Amino acid sequence: MNVTESEPLHYAGFWPRLGALLLDLLILMPLNAIFFWGMAKSRLFIVYSFIPSTIFSLFYSVYLVQRYGGTPGKLIVGVRIRRVDGDSVGYREAIFRYMPEFVLLQLMSVAYLIPIMNMSDAEYHALSFMERSMRIVELAPSWYPPANILHNVWVWGELIVLLTNRKRRALHDFIAGTVVVYKSPNKTTQPTAADLNVMQS
Repeated sequence: MNVTESEPLHYAGFWPRLGALLLDLLILMPLNAIFFWGMAKSRLFIVYSFIPSTIFSLFYSVYLVQRYGGTPGKLIVGVRIRRVDGDSVGYREAIFRYMPEFVLLQLMSVAYLIPIMNMSDAEYHALSFMERSMRIVELAPSWYPPANILHNVWVWGELIVLLTNRKRRALHDFIAGTVVVYKSPNKTTQPTAADLNVMQS
């Protein structure tokens, strides 16, 4: 029996999902601070951290979603990711939800790595953070600008689609067959059929 047969799904709207996103950003802030500190100290820090960062992103956005029904931000806000029929998500849904964002971010990350690997330490450390970023974009491969534009289109498309359907599903929800709903009430507080029979006898 799926969830929809026993209780209705209460779809989470824009604000709870935004709150969950902001909480996730806050939770990840220490790691991001370490990342930017490492980039300032070593030209190759971003190269060495590429695989660990990729593994962590999959853990955070795929494993935690499959295991707990959401990222820490969603769990704190009190919303969960479920399949459209109300059942819990599996690895298939978790992977499909994250795959478009993951692929686009990986493409841009690789495009960012290439110029860094071709720069000298002297050039890298002689530039300020902003100058370095501009120089990296200038030296990036030709497919970086289209990938960046595609990522921006994806982000705005996610928002527009989320705001224009009744169940507040974003593009990745349609791809994965998922919805974001408020956490189900504790079923132990609800009378069961056996309880109702006892009450009626």
